[in-house]
Amino acid sequence: MSDTPVKLVIATRASRLALWQAEHVRDRLQSLYPQCQVSLLTMTTRGDQILDRSLSKVGGKGLFVKELETALLDGRADLAVHSLKDVPVDMQSPFALSVILERDDPRDAFVSNDYASLGELPEGAVVGTSSLRREAQLRERYPHLRVQPLRGNLDTRLGKLDRGDYAAIILAAAGLRRLGLASRIRDHLSPQQSLPAAGQGALGIEILESRSDMRTWLAPLGDAAATACTLAERAVSRVLGGSCQVPLAAFARLDGDTIEVDALVAEPDGSRILRAHAAGPASQAEQLGERAAQDLLDKGASAILARLLAPNAAS
Repeated sequence: MSDTPVKLVIATRASRLALWQAEHVRDRLQSLYPQCQVSLLTMTTRGDQILDRSLSKVGGKGLFVKELETALLDGRADLAVHSLKDVPVDMQSPFALSVILERDDPRDAFVSNDYASLGELPEGAVVGTSSLRREAQLRERYPHLRVQPLRGNLDTRLGKLDRGDYAAIILAAAGLRRLGLASRIRDHLSPQQSLPAAGQGALGIEILESRSDMRTWLAPLGDAAATACTLAERAVSRVLGGSCQVPLAAFARLDGDTIEVDALVAEPDGSRILRAHAAGPASQAEQLGERAAQDLLDKGASAILARLLAPNAAS
């Protein structure tokens, strides 16, 4: 194995946000390895093509990674860059999540042209979101609002808001910040208001598990705090069989050497939300996530999961 890479190809989705993420990793690699030629392989995935149905009905977030994984398998690309929340938590051989980068703001953002916060929205106002997780929490706290599906890339979603289709939309704050659109955020939702998705705000890099050279080259990009927190969050999802069909949230924060994990499972209509909390040493991040997930199961999450994950539940 060469001490430094000579040429690297990054597989990425074609959306503006995905390109920003891939370019960010390219620039980091370029500064680490100045002699290396780093290029992007831009692809359109099934998840990008299907815009008329919710993700929970067409196969979930894995739709955003399959084409990129094919490029890794056939040698067209050496690595793939993903929003970590789009990476399935049960990644299977021959693929591996090699590194998790420094995390941006993990919170959800309230975006509206006419209102300053969720609390200001009048009865019957239409709020758009692409996520069952956000929908359940909105319905629990604001039953007087109408929650409607919102698909498409970031620019498409903002366009629908600007056209007047929605009074407000809920988006990930990190995506808006990365594209220089932080000024569109009217309010940040605290984790108490809207517990984030596992891995939200973090970037993950996927490689073939056989590529020990890539693992070594990418290691300097890893962020210890983000890795510990997101591994705890992903452990929650993994134990609960997390998918787009389940309103599931997990958020961990690091305080010194201690990690605190909050998790929830909900009915999509917000009529029942189960919550759990675990805390302990950062060295036990994944076990803490598993403990929070087990707590949810003990509180009755299995019944919600069984119903929502039944073969015909998404149809």
